[in-house]
Amino acid sequence: MASRDDIVKCQPSGLGLLGGRGDFAHIETIGAGAQPTYLYTSPYAGDADFSPLETRRAESGPIDHVSLADLLRNAFVYPPHTIYRDVKNLATGFALQQDMGNELRFHFAYQSASAASRPASNAVSDEALLHTYHQLLTRAVQQCTADIKAPWLLQSGGKDSTSLAIAIADVRPDTTCVTYLGGKEENEVESARFVARRLGLRHEGLVCDPARAYDRYLAMAPRMPLLTADFATLSYADLATEIGHRQGDGIIDALGVDPYFGVPLHLKDHLLRVLARSARIPGALLKHPLVGRSFKLCFALGTLQMTAFERYFPGSRFSDGEVDDMFGWNISTHSRKRMEAFHGDIEAAQSAEAVRRMVLVVLEAAGMAKGMYTAKAAGLRLAYPYCDKQFCEWIFNGVPDDRLIGPGGLNKVLMRRYIAQHFQQLPYVQSKGSFRFDVQGLARQRFEQVHAFAVQLRGLLPGAPKWLEDHRHCLGNKFFASKFCLLAVTLPWLSSRLGNATSMVESHA
Repeated sequence: MASRDDIVKCQPSGLGLLGGRGDFAHIETIGAGAQPTYLYTSPYAGDADFSPLETRRAESGPIDHVSLADLLRNAFVYPPHTIYRDVKNLATGFALQQDMGNELRFHFAYQSASAASRPASNAVSDEALLHTYHQLLTRAVQQCTADIKAPWLLQSGGKDSTSLAIAIADVRPDTTCVTYLGGKEENEVESARFVARRLGLRHEGLVCDPARAYDRYLAMAPRMPLLTADFATLSYADLATEIGHRQGDGIIDALGVDPYFGVPLHLKDHLLRVLARSARIPGALLKHPLVGRSFKLCFALGTLQMTAFERYFPGSRFSDGEVDDMFGWNISTHSRKRMEAFHGDIEAAQSAEAVRRMVLVVLEAAGMAKGMYTAKAAGLRLAYPYCDKQFCEWIFNGVPDDRLIGPGGLNKVLMRRYIAQHFQQLPYVQSKGSFRFDVQGLARQRFEQVHAFAVQLRGLLPGAPKWLEDHRHCLGNKFFASKFCLLAVTLPWLSSRLGNATSMVESHA
């Protein structure tokens, strides 16, 4: 372990395009300030190692202001950056260019245009494809859960978790399925319960209680190695704590396969891309009674203030103007510049769908990071069977185009046919919903607590208390409550590192 005055520099050999860690052939300790700490967190390369950050529990490194702006603007820190100025995150697609002074470069090679070797539609039968799909997926489940004694599957009831449950029933029938009911919009709980019981798996449900979930997050925040503010972070903290209480020792998460199957865009996606104009809209307009009560109108005006690339990111987040007001200077420009890391791949993309694949990779810093950080804090193992490299490579190269994306933008055709072997009809065909979080309920129950955190950290975010005070009457609207949730997740993590010692943060002003 590095000492207080040292950091660990890892120089892996054979770093592939997946952003994996390769072979840790050379690990040396060097003087502080000479090089950053590199973390290798691609879920396609195995378990992330956060041990170089252990010493930061006792002494925080400098908090990066631009990374904090990233969190407020997009709910995650743009990779390869982290909330710490001197810690870099080599997520999927990033590699160290050692011949260029360890410059970090992004390139995600798994675009349809590069899959020239895919078989023709009539060259392979569904029977053969489905057999291989099951064989590779069950193998992936076995391998990634080998050291988990009592696994719990996060089962939304959708396609990904249903397909995974089928494979799990064959090789890990001791798995418990758990579905999180977060709000009235959800309709997949029935599907999840039906699937689990038909497969002979135990099923449990957990109904969101915002206060309970927030208490559980506050308890684990000091142990979370890094910070993300994905909108399901509180759901994950609630579930991880519950799993631990029920003697589970590991989580199986059904994320990771979308970039390889592909992500067709629909009319709504195209309309939102057109609507995203990087405009500046006065905050007073959004608070006007005729506007502020309408989630859809607020969402549209919020979209106008985003870039097309950032509109692909889920949820309602703070606008550039709001973030600048919180910091007291024009920091949003610096956050936007971090998109330049992906500019080369964006320019080379041959379709909007290709850009969206890239977005899904970037979003590992939100969706997958919340699981990695939460599981670490809860002392649980974390398994991503869909991130098995052999399985992903086969999906991308060995499955015909029409079994990936079908006519009319039907996604995951082969997965749907795999499910249909066991279940003819499922309720999940309606709309997505499970694992949401009741952000309005959180705002009602924990406003004063979050405001107290904002006051404590006003040396870092001087405008945060005022934003909360000015928008308290708007928090019944999910648009504003989602922004409240970003502060509710971000501020206590920072407080656990900094307390009142905001002089430790690095200033970019």
